Amino acid sequence: MTLWAIVPVKPLRRGKSRLAATLTEDERALLNESLLQHTLMTLSNLKDVEQVLVVSRDPRALTIARELGARTVQEDGQAQLNTALTRATVVAKMYTTSSVLVLPADLPLLEPEDVSALIARAGQPPVVVIAPDRHGKGTNALLMSPAGLIEYDFGEDSFKRHCKRARAAGARLEIVDLPSLGLDLDVPEDLELVRERLGNLNLKVEF
Repeated sequence: MTLWAIVPVKPLRRGKSRLAATLTEDERALLNESLLQHTLMTLSNLKDVEQVLVVSRDPRALTIARELGARTVQEDGQAQLNTALTRATVVAKMYTTSSVLVLPADLPLLEPEDVSALIARAGQPPVVVIAPDRHGKGTNALLMSPAGLIEYDFGEDSFKRHCKRARAAGARLEIVDLPSLGLDLDVPEDLELVRERLGNLNLKVEF
């Protein structure tokens, strides 16, 4: 299986706006940079990931990605996550990749073994592997083999929609429920949960 990881990144100074009551704009920008670097370094250490592709409209995010060895796709037009991911998947398929893993850059507890556990569930395509968020509503990781098997449907309550699309496509559906993949930084409560865990985890993200 040839696998590319696609990492969508919002503008670093605009992302995590719901943390505005807890962190300043500069602090949020630094946090977003750290999260992006952490995600890319985690993926770069995985032998099962042939290439990492970052899609963003932020020049700073794209520069960081290239410095860490990732390929990049510049978003243009009106920002729309599902459209951007579809475009990035087309780029990946041009390089004959057989599978794609969409992994957002806001999973601070992410570790290489977690991604490996998810990838390990992707044998015998057609298959869709999904890691839901800790509330069981959002999609925090989505692997499909072959690439382009289903349409992206990220947004509120996307987990159920992605599961429905996988079943409709006749794919085997695998759910990977891991705390590290389930905790994405969105609201102040998430930030506190991460701070509680950091004392026992060797992470490169600083808060």
